[in-house]
Amino acid sequence: MASTQTDRAGVLAGEEGNAALRRRSSRRVGMLARLLPFILRYKLMLAVALAALLVASGATLVLPLAVRGVIDHGFSADDAAKVDRYFFLFLGVVVVLAVGSATRFYFVSWLGERVIADLRKAVYGHVVTLSVPFFEATRTGEVLSRLTTDTTLIQTVVGSSASIALRNMVTMAGALALLVYSSPHLASLVLLAAPLVIGPIIVFGRRVRTLSRKSQDRIADTSAIAGESLSAIQTVQAFSREAHEAERFAGATEAAFKVALRRILARAGMTALAIFLVTSSIVAVLWVGAKEVLAGHMTGGELAQFILYAVLVASATGALSEVWGDVQRAAGATERLMELLAVEPQIASPAVPAPLPSPPPGALAFEAVTFRYPSRPEVAALERFSLAVRPGETVALVGPSGAGKSTVIQLALRFFDPSEGRIALDGVDMRTADLAALRARMSLVPQDPVIFSGTILDNIRYARPQASEADVAAAAEAAAAAGFIEALPKGYQTVLGERGVTLSGGQRQRIAIARALLKDAPILLLDEATSALDAESERAVQTALETAMTDRTTLVIAHRLATVLRADRIVVMDRGRIVAEGRHAELIAQGGLYARLARLQFEGAEALKGETAETQPADESVDS
Repeated sequence: MASTQTDRAGVLAGEEGNAALRRRSSRRVGMLARLLPFILRYKLMLAVALAALLVASGATLVLPLAVRGVIDHGFSADDAAKVDRYFFLFLGVVVVLAVGSATRFYFVSWLGERVIADLRKAVYGHVVTLSVPFFEATRTGEVLSRLTTDTTLIQTVVGSSASIALRNMVTMAGALALLVYSSPHLASLVLLAAPLVIGPIIVFGRRVRTLSRKSQDRIADTSAIAGESLSAIQTVQAFSREAHEAERFAGATEAAFKVALRRILARAGMTALAIFLVTSSIVAVLWVGAKEVLAGHMTGGELAQFILYAVLVASATGALSEVWGDVQRAAGATERLMELLAVEPQIASPAVPAPLPSPPPGALAFEAVTFRYPSRPEVAALERFSLAVRPGETVALVGPSGAGKSTVIQLALRFFDPSEGRIALDGVDMRTADLAALRARMSLVPQDPVIFSGTILDNIRYARPQASEADVAAAAEAAAAAGFIEALPKGYQTVLGERGVTLSGGQRQRIAIARALLKDAPILLLDEATSALDAESERAVQTALETAMTDRTTLVIAHRLATVLRADRIVVMDRGRIVAEGRHAELIAQGGLYARLARLQFEGAEALKGETAETQPADESVDS
């Protein structure tokens, strides 16, 4: 049973992580129907756009009737008065056509922009709710490509190509009907030629659709590579790998270009074939029509009317063949976006969440927890792990790399669910509680602090957006960050670059600590929270953290010995299991893993003191 649960968890995570990477060829343009919920929100705008489209198409279809009247009645002395009437009709039709086309353009363009804005918000709003396993298996650049490139392709169709396609479809339908009215005999020849024209276009369209999907995938690859290297630009430059990364990006770009070129060639071939077949068909029909006029079976005006309607059918068909390529690409883009929207979060709140006790005691319990990361199902990160952290207690987790310490923090925040066992917050199984309410009771200071682009004030207030500036300043003071912040020219209003690259590692970490202190949650999670601080800053922050730990449950992955010494309990981990518990002196006396780790670091510190003649006891550390 346990194995089955573990396998199921791995499968679920794998499905979630790979859902956005699956590549399925859409076999029909019907995928665009998935956009209807976004379009139908604006029924009035859609109705006005369609009405304007019909008016413009209708005006276009009236023009050949005016031409017929001019030819049949405007060139004889008896009907000279009719010439003015038909030319005024021309002018009126042109005015209606201009107003209808402008109205259609405005409302269709508005609709395209609005729908894409809503679609981008919906996709991004959904993506940020997805669980950690999804982001472990999916490249950020892939998601960004779908949010930008794919939505732009859809915008082209919704805001332009769809309107052009509808207009030409209406025009073509009307022109075909009027072709039959003008000359049933010639119209039958046109209809017989239609399959010869449409068949090759459909075949080419499928080829264009396949190549469009491949082209979009290659563009996503370039975005992923660029995002990865630019986010690690300091590492790239430190190892002088600029040329390598540029070559890697160039290779992906060339691959995208080659696929795009194949798509362009296929689309160009489809356009050329469509124009040739349509025009050849019209020429053949006109040849027959000329003979009809000579035989006296139809007038010159009727032939001219028929010619104009045939030209309208031909131009509409040509326009549709042009637009068809955009529609194919948009169908592929829609499929990719809908794949993202279809991914369900593996970690989510239950339909009816169990209430958490109030006020929050701050108790955290791991009960026989076994967990395997979906990407490494063969290795247990935690194995039958049991740990009860009492309210107000400070527990330090120590052990070698890979012991499972960070996994404990991630499970505490319910980034993952255990394969076996359960985790309880204040006596309530986390899987039955509301996810937002659960995480609201925890503050996190990660080892690698995240700084957002924006002001220092905004970054600290990220934990509690409604906090006053005085509260932010107090949190910064407690985190030993106020000194360097106030020394900046704009203080708390200083704008930080992306990921806080303008700050030192210690400064970023102190801002992260201030953010956690401002949240003032009953449980504090510290993942090597002082690892990037120098000895002087660490002493100040350590004092602040001691104050913050008072009457607050704290689970800390200990890097500095000072933190270990002040913990109520030290939990020694190895290979996902607890191998020892106790206070510092007790664990040293017991020997074993903790004593060995402590001895190795004491010896390293003594060697360092011998070389530098400096004493920094607060900088001793236990391997984490």
